[in-house]
Amino acid sequence: MCGIIGIVSKSAVANRLVDGLKRMEYRGYDSAGICTIDGGTLVRRRAQGKLINLVDELNGNPASGDIGIAHTRWATHGAPTTHNAHPHATDHVALVHNGIIENFKPLRNELIGKGRTLESETDSEVVAHLISERIEAGSSPEDAVKAVLPTLRGAFALAIAFREYPDMLIGARLGSPLVVGYGDGEMFLGSDALALAPLTQKIAYLEEGDWVVITRDGAAIFDEENNQVEREISTSGASAASVEKGNYRHYMQKEIFEQPTVVAQTLASYVHRAEETVALPQIDFDLSEVKRITIVACGTSYYAGMVAKYWFEQFARVPVDLDVASEFRYRDPVLEDGGLALFISQSGETADTLAALRHCKKEGQIIGVVVNVPTSSMAREADLLLPTHAGPEIGVASTKAFTCQLAVLAALAAHLAVKKGRMDRAEEQEVVKHLLEAPACLNAALDHDDDIASMAHLIAPARDVLYLGRGPDYPLALEGALKLKEISYIHAEGYASGEMKHGPIALIDELVPVIVLAPSGPLFEKTVSNMHEVRARGGQIVLISDRDGIVEAGEGCIATIEMPKVHPLIAPLVYAVPVQLLAYHVACVKGTDVDQPRNLAKSVTVE
Repeated sequence: MCGIIGIVSKSAVANRLVDGLKRMEYRGYDSAGICTIDGGTLVRRRAQGKLINLVDELNGNPASGDIGIAHTRWATHGAPTTHNAHPHATDHVALVHNGIIENFKPLRNELIGKGRTLESETDSEVVAHLISERIEAGSSPEDAVKAVLPTLRGAFALAIAFREYPDMLIGARLGSPLVVGYGDGEMFLGSDALALAPLTQKIAYLEEGDWVVITRDGAAIFDEENNQVEREISTSGASAASVEKGNYRHYMQKEIFEQPTVVAQTLASYVHRAEETVALPQIDFDLSEVKRITIVACGTSYYAGMVAKYWFEQFARVPVDLDVASEFRYRDPVLEDGGLALFISQSGETADTLAALRHCKKEGQIIGVVVNVPTSSMAREADLLLPTHAGPEIGVASTKAFTCQLAVLAALAAHLAVKKGRMDRAEEQEVVKHLLEAPACLNAALDHDDDIASMAHLIAPARDVLYLGRGPDYPLALEGALKLKEISYIHAEGYASGEMKHGPIALIDELVPVIVLAPSGPLFEKTVSNMHEVRARGGQIVLISDRDGIVEAGEGCIATIEMPKVHPLIAPLVYAVPVQLLAYHVACVKGTDVDQPRNLAKSVTVE
């Protein structure tokens, strides 16, 4: 995830801006830059690659000024080049941006149609030009920002500097976090409290839709309706070793709500929006020659692999073996020449997965790694590195790492299908269309948070809970059960819906809630028939489906959770949200330690 810092001061800011960027390197980035205002001039310095390159640029070409903005960019729209690096600028405005502007293409075309010249390939530069248009027409910075923000669709955090107004910055947030820092005769903006920790401990978190004007004397914060509001100023206590929860009660809750943004950012690495194609990082082997895929993972990552097995076999018609990492080596698997061994891990350091990777490497397999830490051991040993760009995940129970893994695996399956000649151009465009719908659908799923919280008390007293799903929703049933076990300590099991009558149905009585994942579609009727078998035996059903499914099968359920109607390809990403939220709210009702559940660790480094 990208990082933002802004400073309005009475002394030079360039070095402190760079120091703030260094504190956000953990987010991952591929270019960096700063812009200061000095003598009525926007002074911009940018560099591709690591921060040391920006430092070298500044050493040879300093940026003076006591006000400025800075950014570490992880590329979304446009390659990780210097001309795509932030800040973006016009003659009047400089801007840094985190997130995705979903409607940038029509906005960009409109600007070009008016004769404006855009220098980069990014969505972010569009915002700078939209604001600059208003400034050039005589608007104040505040009025320009007020007019432009409602025209933007997507997720963003913005920090904006104005050449003719060298004593102020404006920030705004929608979907991406932004923090205001309060100093003595100076003020700050940052992506999180960690970035501002050396500068101030007094911070306020902007709420969704807020925008803020900061000067050396303070901050004026406005809500989405442009009403001036007060936001609580708190002491952050942030240090180099901490990542903040912001306004959220738990890290897990924060990370659930980050999913639309991080999935969008992850997909931007694998989907070329303008060309409507799916692509991978540069590789030095022929993917079309892959004859078999072996997927190895643990826990939640294993369930991501289960979903991927459906996709690889359905789209690319490549056979897939799937193993739990801790068992893989001990069954002495047969590994065919030309096989791709695919390892999925949040940390990239999980001991048994790493051991399985090295076993496959020794056996001559091509090594692919889907990982959230691109500097990890697994990443360094991969032939094909597929980063998930989920950002730091602090909660032990994985949430956003899981959905980002699914996003990468869906893209990989489609790309493999193209390489194998199993997917034509029209089908690839259709896949791209649905993948790009995923962030908005995740947002729509999160809108039902209050509904899920209000029914969590129905599940909290249970001693046992069952989850049912069919097809790619079966791994989601397993994942839902795992989440509930991990953080609420309720015994839960996930089953393929059709397997109920082969044994588990003996467990059903009026004390056992049964969570059914059944989006409307080709598998819906079969799943509902299994649901009726449960209901006939007194089972208490919670149905998770879209409006059509709930209308058809929701009667008689103790609760229903409505999801947006989505294409089957992205249903596993979207249906991850309700099972995560249900586990989270049940754990809150029970009063367990959500972020650090007993006996569990984030990265398991022993076998």
